[in-house]
Amino acid sequence: MNKFAAVLAITLASLAAVSAQCPRIVTRAGWGARAANTAVLPIRPAPWVVMHHTAGAHCTTDAACAQQMRNIQNFHMNTNGWADIGYNWCVGENGAAYEGRGWGRQGAHAPGFNDRSVGMCVMGTFTNAIPNLAARNAAQQLISCGVSLGHISGSYWLIGHRQATATACPGNAFFEHIRTWPRFNPNP
Repeated sequence: MNKFAAVLAITLASLAAVSAQCPRIVTRAGWGARAANTAVLPIRPAPWVVMHHTAGAHCTTDAACAQQMRNIQNFHMNTNGWADIGYNWCVGENGAAYEGRGWGRQGAHAPGFNDRSVGMCVMGTFTNAIPNLAARNAAQQLISCGVSLGHISGSYWLIGHRQATATACPGNAFFEHIRTWPRFNPNP
């Protein structure tokens, strides 16, 4: 085996290992995102992950989740006046992760943490019930994926949105659940 083939084999093995940790990703083009111009995240890799719920409709199919992403983006841009959807990533109860602002971009999801965090949400309202297993697994895989790709610090801290600002987000039931996840920080 020549050097090129050896390097290629190592690179392909590394990519396979990283992709095994990532959930199914739906790109901005895949859900029909509007064009946006957002700032680069100034602190990278991000030392914080902020978990949200959208406090809106749940989605369990690719079509419904893509529509929800467009609805959220339109609300954030048209009503809130933001440059784009506020979250870096959203997860549907179909088990897919939807690229919002994406890796390495500053979000508009948690004042005081936007310049140093990756904002992730699960689409739906989770006040009285937690997201389904597909969504919970995808969210945790997305965090691992971000660490593997170098976008989230290996020593990151996880918090719920309510720990950054006065809000009910990510819902009482979901907040109690994420308190059991690795690297949850009770006192940010």
